[in-house]
Amino acid sequence: MSTLQFETELERIMKQNHVHNNLPAARLMEKALERNEGLITSTGAFRATTGKYTGRSPKDKFIVNERSVQDKVDWGTVNQPIQSDVFENLYIKVLDYLGQKEELFVRDAYAGADQQHRLPIRIVNEFAWHNLFAKQLFIRPNQDELETFIPEFTIVSAPGFKADPAVDGTNSETFIIVSFEKRTVLIGGTEYAGEMKKSIFSVMNYLLPEKDIFSMHCSANVGREGDVALFFGLSGTGKTTLSADTNRNLIGDDEHGWSSNGVFNIEGGCYAKCVNLSEEKEPQIFNAIRFGSVLENVVIDEESREADYDDISYTENTRAAYPLEAIPNAMIPSVSSHPNTIIFLTADAFGVLPPISKLTKEQAMYHFLSGYTSKLAGTERGITEPTATFSTCFGAPFLPLPAYRYAEMLGERINQHDVDVYLVNTGWSGGPYGIGKRMNLTYTRAMVQAALQGELASAETETDPHFGLHVPLHCPGVPDEVLLPRQTWMDKEAYDAKAQELAQAFEANFKKFDNVNAKIREAGPQTK
Repeated sequence: MSTLQFETELERIMKQNHVHNNLPAARLMEKALERNEGLITSTGAFRATTGKYTGRSPKDKFIVNERSVQDKVDWGTVNQPIQSDVFENLYIKVLDYLGQKEELFVRDAYAGADQQHRLPIRIVNEFAWHNLFAKQLFIRPNQDELETFIPEFTIVSAPGFKADPAVDGTNSETFIIVSFEKRTVLIGGTEYAGEMKKSIFSVMNYLLPEKDIFSMHCSANVGREGDVALFFGLSGTGKTTLSADTNRNLIGDDEHGWSSNGVFNIEGGCYAKCVNLSEEKEPQIFNAIRFGSVLENVVIDEESREADYDDISYTENTRAAYPLEAIPNAMIPSVSSHPNTIIFLTADAFGVLPPISKLTKEQAMYHFLSGYTSKLAGTERGITEPTATFSTCFGAPFLPLPAYRYAEMLGERINQHDVDVYLVNTGWSGGPYGIGKRMNLTYTRAMVQAALQGELASAETETDPHFGLHVPLHCPGVPDEVLLPRQTWMDKEAYDAKAQELAQAFEANFKKFDNVNAKIREAGPQTK
């Protein structure tokens, strides 16, 4: 089936249905209430539940194995191939399913705040609240732009359609399939709205590098003097907390591109975790959840309609979707100049990584490829002690291209723009999890502040014997003894043993990068 036939078939379905185009938030919420898709909370947000799928389904995500992408995609367990005929058959079934619905919800939007590099997308939804989610998460065109809007990628989302794996060639009833030749994302069998957001991020992670734009899974902010900082880090490392600084303007909290013009947000909104959310701890996020926001799987009191963010009856992965404008210090449009500082965040539960280290370009590329943090005991079944976990480029599930392609782009830009890069450990000090203590947040903030203000760029450093990291000996607002992790342990031999254990985990993980330059490989931890 040609691309033109694909588009024609979708147009046919949309013409025979009652299609709601680009409805405002209020109308979408009314429609969602009429359809019993959720409820309105006391702040005016819309709360929906997503059934048994309360997070992404990585084993059900596929890329169509088409000629134009065949030799470019890094095929494997993350980027699973699926054949064109399987995709096309499912597409026709999904359109037939949607064609039987009384109404559909369509939204036109952009991915990418830089007008030179934005991707026009169309989102076709079975659910009204999913269309509200898309309105908040993607960039909203103005009326003039809507009148001449031509989509270059389309999401077709039909949560109520369940695949039959034996017949349809999927792994389960759920599927998230990207076709780059047909410029289509096909989603079925899951009500989790985050699949739309992350599918477009994966698409941008393929398209942007093709234009020599570095796509990044990170948050970004800018200081009053115009200095730009990027924060990379996996869940639980403090990325949101440390990048949400009232003295700096937020460019974005999750997805960015770095072009020859500078940094730009890929999204028009935020998709924040809200487990244990409170106004005291995270006032910006708490107060952003108001009229038109979407709450996913948050428990709501039936009488007061107030959210109970501490109740994880549905899932720990409770979420809030709201437009970037809901953050008081957000940059609109969310574009800025080239970064001055890059922060890699890790929560080392072994308690052996320094709280802050200045990285060479090769070390930055090594730690970017590694994407290290720790899983704690009790977070998953079977984990009884801290476990090293690695997510390539701090975003492995969303990278269609080989990892080294992204790392090369990072290295080139560090050189070109003379960027300072730091590894910040927000994990444990004085011992591993269960013995030591979590790094004092006040100290971490002071270290990040010193890094952003350039106070550590020429600081006296000591080379860590296990990890080869350059550790500052002094930092304003931080006791000197905290900076050298071995000094915080009572048992120095136990520290050395635990440090070697983590160094070995780094080495074992890095073996999969068999095409990496020797200088980068040697920039990592060296076991004895």
